[in-house]
Amino acid sequence: TQARFDRGHCLEALARVEAETLSGEELYPAVGAYDGNEKISASFDGITMDGEVIWEHKSINQDFISLAVDGVIPEDKLPDHIMAQLQQQLFVSDACFCEFWASDETRHVTSRVTLSQEWKERIIEGWAQFEKDLKDWKPAPEESGAVFGHAPEPLPALRIEISGAVTASNLAEFKARAVEVFRSVKTDLKTDEDFADADKTTKWCKDIEDRLDAAKQHALSQTASIDALFRTIDTIKEEARQKRLTLEKLVKQRKDSIRVEKVNDARERFSAHVDELRREISGLSLNITIPDFGVAIKGLKTLESIQNALDTALANGKIAANQQAADFRMKLAWVNEHAAEYRMLLSDLQKLADKPIDDFKLAITTRIEAHKKAEQERLDAERARIRAEEEARARAIAEAEAETKRRAKEEAAQQASVPAPAPVTAPSTVKALPPDTGTAPLITKEILSKEEPPALPSMKLGKINDLLGLTVSVDLLSDLGFSPYLKGAAKLYYERDFPRICAALICHINAVVQAIKSGS
Repeated sequence: TQARFDRGHCLEALARVEAETLSGEELYPAVGAYDGNEKISASFDGITMDGEVIWEHKSINQDFISLAVDGVIPEDKLPDHIMAQLQQQLFVSDACFCEFWASDETRHVTSRVTLSQEWKERIIEGWAQFEKDLKDWKPAPEESGAVFGHAPEPLPALRIEISGAVTASNLAEFKARAVEVFRSVKTDLKTDEDFADADKTTKWCKDIEDRLDAAKQHALSQTASIDALFRTIDTIKEEARQKRLTLEKLVKQRKDSIRVEKVNDARERFSAHVDELRREISGLSLNITIPDFGVAIKGLKTLESIQNALDTALANGKIAANQQAADFRMKLAWVNEHAAEYRMLLSDLQKLADKPIDDFKLAITTRIEAHKKAEQERLDAERARIRAEEEARARAIAEAEAETKRRAKEEAAQQASVPAPAPVTAPSTVKALPPDTGTAPLITKEILSKEEPPALPSMKLGKINDLLGLTVSVDLLSDLGFSPYLKGAAKLYYERDFPRICAALICHINAVVQAIKSGS
């Protein structure tokens, strides 16, 4: 590893000289921090004196070569782990761009990278999420280092001598010791060390099986059949085989169950984080894809590597959720400030919120303007309708007034053309009236020419008789100049004509009285 580091530093020094020659500016190694925040810092392989350009170097490999086109790697083709480093360097330094080189002694490829607003937000969110996770983090128990596993102590060498019969053997002691060791093997697997021990023990059991097979074959080479010997060997071998199979099965099952437990725990923690964010953006739903934790741990063997992969996937998922929640909060704040009174137009706010912020604002403002225009047109139409109705009503009143004046003139003309009533001879039974006192009636013929406001005829003859307290006929009223308005069988008179009817009747009565007086 040290040799690889030393080679990388050597290649970097060689490449810096070439880069300085091509650019005409010196590149100084440096370390910087963003606004005094030591956690958001960056180490630069090279930076110009004015801080406008930074330079980063990596040892070339086949991946970089495959990405290059004519020696240049497109900015959007750089791997995320490289881009993250370059973007944080740009963020910290505020440089115009970064010149990325990957080279060895004979070749190099380059790429020019500028600061991306999206990457800047990802970096800020990433460090913010790191701070949150750090508060809840608890260090794992210290381990001695790499886990290699331990098998039980070796069993004594098995010795069997046969000469027609078993002449010497420690098989009984070997069996007793082997069975004791088999039964002491730990099968409750929890830690990486337990799994490593189990792996070693399975190999150890297989070795016992192989040695017993070899001992059995050796014995067979010395005798044709010794039943007790073979039964003992088979018993030991079966014990070793069963323990091996049990451990192999336990290792697989327990590792699978631990993987499932850890994946489920990561999902629960992610769901809890998303639920907390949803409470902050009431009215909108987060469209968050749950990280594929299963893919994140695919192919990993140790518990430490599995946990690390799950934590990384969880952190990335939280960052993505935080970014969307922050975007939604900003959009809701804009709506509350600029479109609160038009929320009834935003029934599809969820769909609108998925748009970029500029498109989101444009869609809502366009919709509001269209609503205002339609509302103004509706109000204008309503005002026009009211104005037309008022004009029609005014015309109707004017026409009614004109009709009233016309009828009044006709009635006056008719009244003037009516001959004076002939003298009426009072019956012999009628007593002479008292002498005329010279008092004129209150209602005279002049009242007949008085105009009243227009109205439709509605007074029936019966009502006139009720008001007068006596009976007058249609013919009499017609003779006096008041022709009825026929509405079906009903004969109607103008309410405004009632005073004139009374005046005409009084005049008629006075004329009769005067005629009688003149005749007497």
